[in-house]
Formats: sequence, C-alpha cells, structure tokens
Amino acid sequence: MPVWFWEEIQKMLRQLKQLFQRVQVQAQRAGVKGFIVSAVLLSLSFSTFDLGYLAWCAFLPFFLVLKNATPPKAFFFSYLSGVVFWLCTIYWIAHVTVAGMLILVFYLALYFAFFGLFVSFALRRGGIFCLFFIPGLWVILEYARSHIFSGFPWALLAYSQYKNILLIQCADITGAWGISFMVMLVNAALYLLLGGRISAGKKIKVFFSISLLLCAIYLYGISEVKACRGREKTPAQEIAITLIQGNIPQELKWDARSEMFILNKYFRLTDEAVKERPDLLIWPEAAVPFILGEEPDYLKYLEGYVRTLKTPLLLGAVTVRRGAYYNSALLMRPDGSVQYQYDKLHLVPFGEYVPLRKVLPFLNTIVPIGDFHSGNEYTVLRLILKEKASPIAFSVLICFEDLFPQLSREFVKRGAQFLVNITNDGWFRKTQAPYQHLQASVFRAVENQVYVLRAANTGISGFINACGEVLSLVRNSNGDPTFVDGFDKKEFSPGGNTRTFYTRYGDFLVCICLGLVVFGAFKYFKGREK
Repeated sequence: MPVWFWEEIQKMLRQLKQLFQRVQVQAQRAGVKGFIVSAVLLSLSFSTFDLGYLAWCAFLPFFLVLKNATPPKAFFFSYLSGVVFWLCTIYWIAHVTVAGMLILVFYLALYFAFFGLFVSFALRRGGIFCLFFIPGLWVILEYARSHIFSGFPWALLAYSQYKNILLIQCADITGAWGISFMVMLVNAALYLLLGGRISAGKKIKVFFSISLLLCAIYLYGISEVKACRGREKTPAQEIAITLIQGNIPQELKWDARSEMFILNKYFRLTDEAVKERPDLLIWPEAAVPFILGEEPDYLKYLEGYVRTLKTPLLLGAVTVRRGAYYNSALLMRPDGSVQYQYDKLHLVPFGEYVPLRKVLPFLNTIVPIGDFHSGNEYTVLRLILKEKASPIAFSVLICFEDLFPQLSREFVKRGAQFLVNITNDGWFRKTQAPYQHLQASVFRAVENQVYVLRAANTGISGFINACGEVLSLVRNSNGDPTFVDGFDKKEFSPGGNTRTFYTRYGDFLVCICLGLVVFGAFKYFKGREK
C-alpha cells in the first residue's frame, strides 16, 4: 500500500477519535439516557419501518456509558435498557395478557442486565479481546434465552437483518447465531475504533479485518443467492400450493354461534382457490372452529366438503384423544379421510399451558386457560400427486414453532423438502407482531435452504424461497397483508434432500462463542493478577 493511503487512514482515525471524544462527553452527561437511546434504536431495527441498519450501531451509546459505570450501575442501567427494549418490542402481548406481558418483559430484561455487567468488566480491561468477547457473550445469552423456561427466541439480533438477503446467506453455515455475532461484532468494533484502549495500529487492523470479513460474507451471499436462483430455474418436480387466509376475528374463533360462519368463509375462499387447480390447499392454525373428536357431525360435514374439492387439504385444528387436547395439523386426502396428523411439539407457555400450575395455583387467575398436551413425533407428511414421479415430503410448524431452529433442522434431516408454518397472529391485532414473526421464518428457510410457506389466520401468509426472499404475500387491494382475507398460489420446485452445513451440524458456533467467553474471562482475571 502507498504511504499516502496509510496517512489518509490515520487522518480519518484521528477525526473519528475527536468525534468519539465529543460523543463520549455527551454520553457521560446523558448517563442513563444512553442506555435508553440504545434500547430504542435496537427496538426500531425490529419495527415495520425497515430500519434494520440501526442494529449495526445501536449498542454504541450503551457501550459509551457502560465504559465507566460501576458493576452495580452497569447491572441496573442495563436492566433498565432491557425493560425499555422489550416493552417497545413485545408490547402487543398486552392484547392477550397485560400481567403476562410485564412478567415476560421483566424476565427478559435480565439478559440485558447480565450482558451489561460482564461487558463493563471487559471494557475496563480493554484490548482487542473485547472485539470477540462481547459478541460471543451476546450469542451465549441469546442461546440461553432461546432454551431456558421453554425458550423465547423472539427478536434475535440476527432477525433485524432479515431483508439483507446477501448478508444472511451464511446462516446456512452458522445459523442465525452467526448473523447476531456479526452485528454485535461491528458494534464492538465501532466502539474500539472510536476510543477503545488500543493503539492506532491496532485500530487500523481492526478496521481492515472487519471490512474483509464483511466482504467475504457478502461474496458468499452473492454466490449462494445465484446458486439458489439457478436451482429454481432448473427443470425439476414442481408443486402448486394455495394458501388460504381466513381473517377470522379472534373474538369469533371459539364462539359456538360462529361455527358455520367460519366454515362457510373458508369454504367460499377455498372454492375460489381450487379453480386454479392447486396440488395442495392449506388452511391456517386452528382454522376448524370445533374440536375434532367431540363433534362428529361437523367432522362429517368437513369430510364431505373435502371430497367435493378433489384436492388434498392441510388444515389446523384442535384434536382430542383419550381426554387429552392437542394443537394439530391434519393432511386430508381428496376422499376426505385423514392421511397424516401432526401434533404440536413445542407449546406456548401461558398460551397453551400454564407452567407450574400445581405449584403456583395463583397463575390460574393471571392466565385462565386449559392445558394442551404436546406431541412426541417429528412427523414428515408425504403428498402423493397425480402424474408426479415421487411423493413430496414436507413438515408443519405450528404457531411459533418456526422460532426454534432445532425443530426445523430435525424435520429437514428426516426428509422434509419444504416447511409449512400455520399460525394465528390475530391475537395481537394490528401491531408489529406478525412482521416480527415473519422474520424467524426467513431464517429457517436460509438455514436449511428450503422453501417456507406461511398460512396465517390473519397475516402474514405467503411464500419464502430457499434463500430467504419473500416472494409473495396474501394482500388486499391496498397492499396490506394483515387483517385481510384471500388466498395466494405459487408453483415451485421443493428440491431434493440437500443438507446444509447448519442442518447437519447445528449450533456449533454457540460452542465457539462459549470458548471465546471463557478465554475472555481468563484474560480478564489474568490481567487483574498483574
């Protein structure tokens, strides 16, 4: 590199340092406001305003204030930041239960608190090791949040980038964790570049290292998207599927007086959709307004209707066996009989069951619901089509099961060629909830390089291809995808049984992040001994 190039780089770094010093003074004066600013910026990156780029710098005010905070202040103010973030992000749960939403917010904020506490130690220690310790710690905490107490993997940092198609392609290697790591890595690098306790020479190395890493990720993304689109153009076994969005108001779904109204609405939409001669029709979660197994007359009525379609129908329903209730998906043959039944594996706490009901009976007054039972089988459904070479295999994810990557991986490993998410986001009214839910489905598609189809009672229903592009949605004439009824048909090739690195090996990156955190802790304590 010529001398003038390095001189320009050093000049730029000096300017950035001056900027940092001014920002740092303002941040220290602002105090707790810096934590709140970060929380709001981060929440906006998950909003419907398409501000995902804010996630790349959202933690900078957080780190600036955290740098000189004592451990108790770091824990408390980070907890406050977490409360603000989660209130801004999952406020819509209040439409179901205000008390449950507040309990969840106060619990989730603890992950921010521990993140801030440990990062404050790292920032005081300083050095390059912060660059990997901080994102490694964040990934570990996201992973823990996704599993502890049944797990709540909502709003992972990676999901803020779901529209950045080139960036997210490496999720087929690292899972969503790799994208979370990269976004936090850039946040940590910005902090180090703008005033971390490292020399100018190391800052230059950090700048170029991060730049090269981002370039490599985007080049990989370009290659993967090109390959994905190439596979779609290659002649292969195609399937035509139609998604039905009923848009049934939540207050009517289990009103006995509305059963025929609901059925007739689905029948009307399906009668229109079947004219386009799809290979499979899909209704959303709990589309059937009665419990299969308790009302045989309604079941016979439904079976008779399916026979008139002469087309397989996948639908969501509540089923009962031996007194136990299940949230199920059923694939009905053209003759009206049930070919497959999948019972939901991962139930929603306080939505489909109450944890510790017997130990803490007061919870019955907060969330007065009955308990569903979970299924115990990773069901792969096989659709036999006329004049097709072989059955097409797929699996169903019910409600928020698409948030859990281990479920999708297991279905694909067992032979599923595409995934279907049937859900009902009507609980949360016209909020950000359906859009945030869509973000998870995009990553399940990329991680396993399979199509993901979403059929919702009310938004968002549509098709996501194997590289995470949202191809089409059920919309009204104004372009709205939520609280509208309609259907959408698409023909696509589900592909073969290709296994991505992530499908085969799973969350290996989490183990690497754990190693980085342990190594960082060792470096910290070793430095204190000197």
